[in-house]
Amino acid sequence: MDKYAPRQWQEHERPVLPGSPSTPLHAPSKRVAYGLVGLLVAITGGLGNALVTANLVFLQGALGATTAEMAWLPAAYVMTNVSMNLLLVKFRQEFGLRAFTEVFLVLYALVTFAHLFVNDLNSAVAVRAAHGMVGAALTSLGLYYMIQAFPAKWRLKAMVLGLGASQLALPLARIFSEDLLQIAEWRGLYLFELGLALAALGCVLLLKLPPGDRFKTFEPLDFLTFSLMAGGTALLCAALSLGRIEWWLETPWIGVALAASIALICAGLAIEHNRRNPLLMTRWLGSAAIVRLALCVVLIRMVTSEQSTGAVGFLQALNLGSEQMRTLYAVMLLGAVAGLAVSALTINPVHLVWPLFISLGAMALGAFMDSTSSNLTRPAQMYLSQFLLAFGSTFFLGPCMVMGISHVRANPRNLISFSVMFGICNNLGGLLGAALLGTFQVWREKFHSSQLTEQLSAFDPLVAARVQSGAASYGGLVSDPALRSEVGLRLLANAATREANVLAYNDVFMLIGALALLTMLWIFLRRSWVWYSTRRTPSEPLTAGAPTR
Repeated sequence: MDKYAPRQWQEHERPVLPGSPSTPLHAPSKRVAYGLVGLLVAITGGLGNALVTANLVFLQGALGATTAEMAWLPAAYVMTNVSMNLLLVKFRQEFGLRAFTEVFLVLYALVTFAHLFVNDLNSAVAVRAAHGMVGAALTSLGLYYMIQAFPAKWRLKAMVLGLGASQLALPLARIFSEDLLQIAEWRGLYLFELGLALAALGCVLLLKLPPGDRFKTFEPLDFLTFSLMAGGTALLCAALSLGRIEWWLETPWIGVALAASIALICAGLAIEHNRRNPLLMTRWLGSAAIVRLALCVVLIRMVTSEQSTGAVGFLQALNLGSEQMRTLYAVMLLGAVAGLAVSALTINPVHLVWPLFISLGAMALGAFMDSTSSNLTRPAQMYLSQFLLAFGSTFFLGPCMVMGISHVRANPRNLISFSVMFGICNNLGGLLGAALLGTFQVWREKFHSSQLTEQLSAFDPLVAARVQSGAASYGGLVSDPALRSEVGLRLLANAATREANVLAYNDVFMLIGALALLTMLWIFLRRSWVWYSTRRTPSEPLTAGAPTR
């Protein structure tokens, strides 16, 4: 029997898309088991990067690295993770879901085990890159398990939960990772991750996904395209991750990397554009509806970077530690869970634009609330704003995914192109947001520092009193009056720098709020134009020109 011969499926069992599992009827207890395994697999895949991202400062000391060197750890993960969907979809289609499941989970466990033997920065970066490749498989695997947990009429709800579960990894990691560090230092993080990987492997071996159709899909030219596209996106990720740390115009390799990334990506797209059986459907990706969808995902992901780059960075600039922010992280987790739950309960394929308005509105409101922060602001004052931002960051994912899937179901050949587009926009949107906001914060901090410094005059009685007060606080430690005066000046300079950072972060919050509002305005204008055009030509379907489709 030909292993690539299409199977005969009952109507309710037919796989939704090529490479996805069939959907037979399951007993309620088995559906619950599929849901729990899907949640475990999705969170396991997300925690791989989240544990490192949440503890970069501690790992920096353990590895004896600089800030710029440590930035390569999350960058290496994203560099390999973002391009793997080019091959993963075809791997599932040709070799089957069971091989996909077992091979990549075993690889994930082995790579996690290798973390325990990391002793220097170079090996850590190599392991993170390998982790990014195998971790990309776990997101789609968790999605497929979650689909099995729901009947066909609730399949959209399953997609929302399966896609969004991995987004819970970062707030989870921030809540409990400090306890793991206290148990076994940095190896405690990797021991916990290894335990999760082995638990997930055991669960998927006990509860296998139903089989799906298999197709002969790989062609030799696919690997050339993958090499060009993977190299180009990796260089782009590296430049976006390190640009604001090593600074854009002061490090020559950043310009070289950006130029090379453009050349490699364009070369890969040129090859695909002229192939008879392309890996990427370039004409479909270049259509107006898909470009609008990609732009919308990038813009929203840029806004959601407020939490990691904005609020957390702001509180860390005020010298607050993770223990003091643990309750805030719990609020973020609660907001993300609420966004997933509400999205799953309310998603409607007829009304997919309204959730985008709601998520952008919530994030804009949260950002504007944070823009009035001061040096007396503490996590308790940011609970509501961060809940709104976390809610919006997960509420938009499902509708965006469904918008793209609706195009794919019309032509299943677009599945790989959509998977690559959605993954790249989701990852690069976050990187671009962090790079833009981080650069803007540094620029505004320098501006506010210069403004504050100009107002500090040694002849100002208030300035002189502040210097004397600072010097007096060290009276019992420094006997030399000149040295005490110098200490007072340094304390005043530190206070000025702190205030400049506070003002800069407030500007960042304002920028995020403005970006969210502009995105809402763009969607509204596009939607209004579609509505107007449809009234003039009643025969044209309403969804033909939706802003994000």
